[in-house]
Amino acid sequence: MLVKLSTRPSARRCAVTGALGLALLGAGLPAATGGDTEPGLARFHDQKITWSACEGMDVPEDLQCGKVTVPLDYDRPKAGTLDLALARYRATTGDPRGSVLLNFGGPGGSGVTELSSGGEEFMHLTNAYDVVSFDPRGVGRSSPVTCGPATVDIMEATDGDERFTDPEDVLRRLRDAAAECARHSGPVLPHIGTVDAARDMEVIRRALGDDRLNYLGFSYGTRLGAVYAAQFPDKVGRMVLDGVDTLTEPLTEQGLAGARGQQTALENFLDWCVEDIACPFGQDARQARRQIEQVIASLDEDPVPTGFGEPFTGQDMVGAIGQALYSEELWPLLQRALAQLMEDGDTRGLERFVAGGVTFPVRAPGRAGGGLTDEEDVPMDNLPAALMAINCADDPDRPTTGQVAGSLDRLRARYEEASPVFGRYRLTQVLMCHGRPKGTDYIREDVKDLDTARMLLVGTRGDPATPYRWTVETAERLGAPAVVLDNKGEGHTGYASSECVHRKVDDFLLYGSLPADGSSCGSAAPRSEDD
Repeated sequence: MLVKLSTRPSARRCAVTGALGLALLGAGLPAATGGDTEPGLARFHDQKITWSACEGMDVPEDLQCGKVTVPLDYDRPKAGTLDLALARYRATTGDPRGSVLLNFGGPGGSGVTELSSGGEEFMHLTNAYDVVSFDPRGVGRSSPVTCGPATVDIMEATDGDERFTDPEDVLRRLRDAAAECARHSGPVLPHIGTVDAARDMEVIRRALGDDRLNYLGFSYGTRLGAVYAAQFPDKVGRMVLDGVDTLTEPLTEQGLAGARGQQTALENFLDWCVEDIACPFGQDARQARRQIEQVIASLDEDPVPTGFGEPFTGQDMVGAIGQALYSEELWPLLQRALAQLMEDGDTRGLERFVAGGVTFPVRAPGRAGGGLTDEEDVPMDNLPAALMAINCADDPDRPTTGQVAGSLDRLRARYEEASPVFGRYRLTQVLMCHGRPKGTDYIREDVKDLDTARMLLVGTRGDPATPYRWTVETAERLGAPAVVLDNKGEGHTGYASSECVHRKVDDFLLYGSLPADGSSCGSAAPRSEDD
């Protein structure tokens, strides 16, 4: 991929923060009033989308691209604008009932790229809808943010690099990196976040000509949907939130939840692996866990070269494993990649998983950055840069330097206890907002007790990124509109991995048929690569 950076970050440096995702998000502005047209916004609300072939992109022939223009600053709509990239598959019916808008997660994931590479999952919805997705502001082809060479500083200061163990030095480097991110990202950075992205979705709804927003959000996209519902309650149509995010927990607790969830998912994978004679760790699960930790430590101490000319470290391996654990369908590929590493020292299989972000699960790895965008216009570090910017814009907690420095060793110990494999990796989430402006408290304070049409919330019991309890807690917080579907399976989100969830979500979006609150879908064995 061609980038605009003067220093090329390694796969690890781009992915460590990106893969921390957890489905977190951010916001920087007060909520909208929800009125039909706010002062100064009429020209944005009255626009129409011109759809055409996606020029210069290797995409399915039936995918169309377009854009909408939104204000840079909703408080000052005359102060500048942004163009948001969109893509759609047209409805196959002659008389579609409108659109369904998708967000695949992240934060920082490109909806345009995801729809291009994973659109087959949603073709049933084209029986009634145009299926649409978009790159949120600051992401992909929508004024992408970047930290430039500062990405390297952030990774080295927060991922346990032995050169940076002094807390004051770590925090100083993070403050310097935050200033670099602001310089490289330009005017969009102060206006990135979920409150703004939700208001952008209202502009998109109007430009699509839909009376109400029909929406399917995964992971981070669940909070984006909840924020939209709080801002525009009378515009909510059929809304599904799959892999439900927390609305209240601080980043510290979210990071710990992610570490624990991924550790559990890793242990489930190893239990599965050792039942196969081809498992590179033998047939004893306890020994397999020890071997994983030993290999990670060995690679951190003595990285191996890659085809990119950058070293592959133990933390690269952690990031790759973390990505693969988001879907049981990827377990056979992960087993094969680990065998390549253990038997031949070949990291190529694992490198294919280092994509970053927490998004809608894939059926095969390696699709990130896959040809949909104009590559020279999207910085290589856009995903982790956008993830940090959005998370921090959403986080109102800004402890003082002294408070963070005094607790850093204790935090490291808590994270290592939560997961000896993923703890060090996840700690970055707690530190990455240091030096950035305080984020909004709108999501924590105001996204609750909604008065909207009923919506479907899907929680998966074995989800390593968004624990099932977050689905229950968020449903209670949102109030009467929320209907919970309990997916008794594994993996991040349920739509791609469970035929039962897929069917119930489609039935709701297509026909308005909601399952009973608290109903469930049973667990299913993971499908092999060839299924």
